[in-house]
Amino acid sequence: MSSLTVYHQSNPDVPNKVLTHLEDIAATLAEVGVRFERWQASAPIQLGAAQDEVIAAYRPQIDKLMAEQGYVTVDVVSLNKDHPQKDELRAKFLDEHRHGEDEVRFFVAGRGLFSLHIDDYVYAVLCEKNDLISVPAGTRHWFDMGEFPHFVAIRLFNNPEGWVANFTGDDIASRFPRLED
Repeated sequence: MSSLTVYHQSNPDVPNKVLTHLEDIAATLAEVGVRFERWQASAPIQLGAAQDEVIAAYRPQIDKLMAEQGYVTVDVVSLNKDHPQKDELRAKFLDEHRHGEDEVRFFVAGRGLFSLHIDDYVYAVLCEKNDLISVPAGTRHWFDMGEFPHFVAIRLFNNPEGWVANFTGDDIASRFPRLED
């Protein structure tokens, strides 16, 4: 089940708020400029489907979002517990960082934990199948795919070359809960 847990940055052990209803999650995140939606496929997707098949199943939603936000590239990323570089890939995004463009992810399968550091709060968003999250450019955040990752996600970009993690050097991510497998 998707969830949003909101913490004050000074107290990672006690959440201020825990939400599990889509409307509550979306409304709370919208207040800080983060888009959160749930999408449904227009066609069934088979396990192991090729990138083109996955994108085709969500083409109407993708086209609408690309037109609204000016995204120019879309692709699919897939990772599972058997990936030989899963530990390195997980570690790469566990520290707080920013991007020069929006980070847009739609979870076709599996799950991941986005933790957003906005003002004095941390918004831990557990994204699961059918969840779309759009983290605005410049937002401090980190991502945890778990020790045994499993996800397939559609990614949208303004400029693929601009999608570089700029690490803040703050160790805040190490003080907050991680994705439990």
